Amino acid sequence: MIGAAVTDGAHDVMLFSDAAKAVRFDENDVRPMGRAARGVRGMSLDEGQSVIAMLVAETETQSVLTATENGFGKRTPISEYTRHGRGTKGMIAIQTSERNGKVVAAVLVKPDDEIMLITTGGVLVRTRVSEVREMGRATQGVTLIAVDDGSKLSGLQRVVESDTEPLGESDTEPLGESDTRPLGESDVEPLGEPGTGPQAADDDPSALA
Repeated sequence: MIGAAVTDGAHDVMLFSDAAKAVRFDENDVRPMGRAARGVRGMSLDEGQSVIAMLVAETETQSVLTATENGFGKRTPISEYTRHGRGTKGMIAIQTSERNGKVVAAVLVKPDDEIMLITTGGVLVRTRVSEVREMGRATQGVTLIAVDDGSKLSGLQRVVESDTEPLGESDTEPLGESDTRPLGESDVEPLGEPGTGPQAADDDPSALA
C-alpha cells in the first residue's frame, strides 16, 4: 500500500506511477467496500511498473510537484490533469528520459509552501516551492537537487509548519505580592532546651542500658 486518505465524496483522486504517468478520476468511481475487500483497479500498469503516489485534489488552485530519481522535477497546475476513467494507463506527468530516471514522488503544493528532498546518500535539502518553475505536463523539468554518483533522490515531502507559537511574555503572569509572604514566628517551631528530647538521649552515653 502506498497511500490512504480521508475523503468526503466530493473530490478527485490522482494516482502516479514510477513510469511518469498519472490518472485522475472522481472518487465516486470507487464504490465503498469493507476493510477485507481487495478493491478495484485504480490505474493500469505495465509489467515492472508501480504506483508511487496517491493524491486527493482539493482545489484547482493547487499544483502537482513531481520529482525523479536523478534529482529533476517540476511544478504543473492541477488543471492540466484532466479527468479520465478509472483503471486507465493515464496521461504523461513528466517526460521520462535517461537524464530524469524514474518518478519517485508527486505531491500537491501551493506557491508559499516549502518542500524537503532527501537522497539515498543522506543529503537533505529544504527549498521553497516558488523557486521551482511551473511547467506543462510534457516537459522534463529542472534540477531540484544535485545527486552524487551512485545516489538517487529517494523522497520528497511538503513541509508542514507547526501551529504552536513560542511562549511570549504575555503568556506568563508576574508573581505578585499576594503570592508571597514573609516567614512568621508561627511557621517555626522553637527548639527545646539543650540536652532534652530524644536526640539528647541518643547522644548521652549514660542513657544506654
